[in-house]
Amino acid sequence: MDANPVDRQAELFLACCAAGLWPGLSRSLATRLVDVGITSADDVSVTSLRKLDDIDAKRAERLAKNFTQAAPRFAVAALLHEAGLPLRPAMAIVDELGSRAADMLAADPWRVLDAGQLQPRDADVFALRTLPQRPGKDDRRRGRAFTVHVLTRAARDGHTVLPDATVASALAGLDVPDPAAAIDAAIDDGAVIDAAHYDEQAGEDAEPQRLIGLTRYAMAEDAVAEGLMRLLATAEPLATPEGATAVTGGLDPAQREAVQQVAGDGVVVLHGGPGTGKSRTVAAVVELARARHKRIALAAPTGRAAKRLEELAGQEATTLHRLLGAQPATGENRTTHFRTTQFLRGESWPIDADVVVVDEASMLDVELAAALVDACADGTHLLLVGDPAQLPSIGPGRVLGDILDSAAVPAVELTTLHRQAEGGTIARLAAAVRSGDLPRVEDPEREVVVLAATGSAEAAHRVVQLVTDSIPRALGIASEDVQVVTPVHRGPAGTLALNKVLKERLNPGSGAASGFDVGDRVVATANHLDDGFANGEVGVVTGVVDGALTVDFAGGPVAVPPKAVSDLVHGWAITVHRAQGSEWPAVVVVLPPEAGGMLSRPLVYTALTRAQRHLSVVHAAGAAVARGVREVGARPRRTRLSTVLRGG
Repeated sequence: MDANPVDRQAELFLACCAAGLWPGLSRSLATRLVDVGITSADDVSVTSLRKLDDIDAKRAERLAKNFTQAAPRFAVAALLHEAGLPLRPAMAIVDELGSRAADMLAADPWRVLDAGQLQPRDADVFALRTLPQRPGKDDRRRGRAFTVHVLTRAARDGHTVLPDATVASALAGLDVPDPAAAIDAAIDDGAVIDAAHYDEQAGEDAEPQRLIGLTRYAMAEDAVAEGLMRLLATAEPLATPEGATAVTGGLDPAQREAVQQVAGDGVVVLHGGPGTGKSRTVAAVVELARARHKRIALAAPTGRAAKRLEELAGQEATTLHRLLGAQPATGENRTTHFRTTQFLRGESWPIDADVVVVDEASMLDVELAAALVDACADGTHLLLVGDPAQLPSIGPGRVLGDILDSAAVPAVELTTLHRQAEGGTIARLAAAVRSGDLPRVEDPEREVVVLAATGSAEAAHRVVQLVTDSIPRALGIASEDVQVVTPVHRGPAGTLALNKVLKERLNPGSGAASGFDVGDRVVATANHLDDGFANGEVGVVTGVVDGALTVDFAGGPVAVPPKAVSDLVHGWAITVHRAQGSEWPAVVVVLPPEAGGMLSRPLVYTALTRAQRHLSVVHAAGAAVARGVREVGARPRRTRLSTVLRGG
């Protein structure tokens, strides 16, 4: 006999609460709701919530308001529950589809895939249990959703487009009977675009291939190309080459050329490795702009990079997201398919600057780059500063590399190593790795120290010893200024295990506040732009109030609300990707055996160049490191920006 409908409703309601669908309701509170008789939506009120221990009137009112706003999540969760699927994806589904998500899923159940939380087999189960009639595998809605899923998965690896044959093969593997019809359905829907009828990256002798991609990334690549060409066409010179000489004293010829290019052209790319004088060149550009009474905006993708840029250029700098007025976009206000961020700055409200300088440009994904150029008014001078030898952006695209490959934008490469007295050994090692060589390090000054380990366990032991004892004692660099960087999450020398040990040694505590204590170092694993921090930002917990954490990030203190705390993890040890764009006084890079298959020149190079004053390398991956540096270059990404810039 079926369970009582009332009992089933209570079970579903409490399961939704336990899944975190009610913003501000902690896990402990969720388990105590039944104690005060709250077992359904009808039971939720300020009065009933006040019956919970430690809930005052103000918090009860806030919880009640949050519950009302969470109604679309509960509606989607009810559909997921009926299909036997997990409930937590309801949050991402509503964020993606908007407040009418439940109605949209009733009409097209395969759209549960759009949020990226479920797999195709889950979508098929959901459709089977949602639609009144058994759906066929050739349903156009299914074909659309599966095509978008394949391209979204490719985007996570950095691709903005794929050959249609590759997509068709993936669709066939997902039991789509007519892949070509599925692709057409996605194009007709508008989520996917026929990006081009050739594949330049396949080689000159290869057969032409049709490229398709998610509309959002194709639109972004077009916007970047159009914006860069617009700036090149509309900029008036800041100064003549002779007029720029007043600020170029002491610069080498390439640096002087870069300053003159920025003065004359609307867009310039300045690139080179560490120690080649990029910062000094930027400082000269800032000085020239000031002398011409021009408004200046300096930005970088991360808080630490922005702070470093500010110190080096002697001019206020900010994160790029803050400069652009970034806000999270939901299903209610998205302007393109799947766009997860919107920006207040743009064509109608451009950046208030005549000269815009963006450091760490290798971290620009194609959508962020599109937002940047869109927010630069006609006549703005844009200087992109970066190092294409580093890892590419976490998001899709290879903006810096594509711009350089296109040769459509003026670019100046700095190659002369100037950083000898300070950072000399780090800079020389980085330069060697950048060119594919891994030399033996002999440094009596101990700026760079390489320690061999026989396996992951020994490597982890050495890392902890370096952070907690050796570096502070021998070099006078405090543990709080030492950052551990590793390629992996799992294993004894991965982020999870190292953070557990380092917390025990550096800041022991019960972790009563969602696993954290005051004094813990944390790193963000997702963007929370409305709350004031972005993916990869590292900070220190300075306070805990009512389930919320106060975290001191590089850009300043941030009150992290309970809903965002789950996107923080301990940050004494972080991955190389999350370390990109930041530098620390001392860095310990650990290369364990399990990282062997993922080691590449960009990854090793990026890891080594995070250190300012001291670098320790704990080497346990054997010959895989030298082989990766020598043989494995940047992992290829399918993009079309370079082609578009060349007018293809």
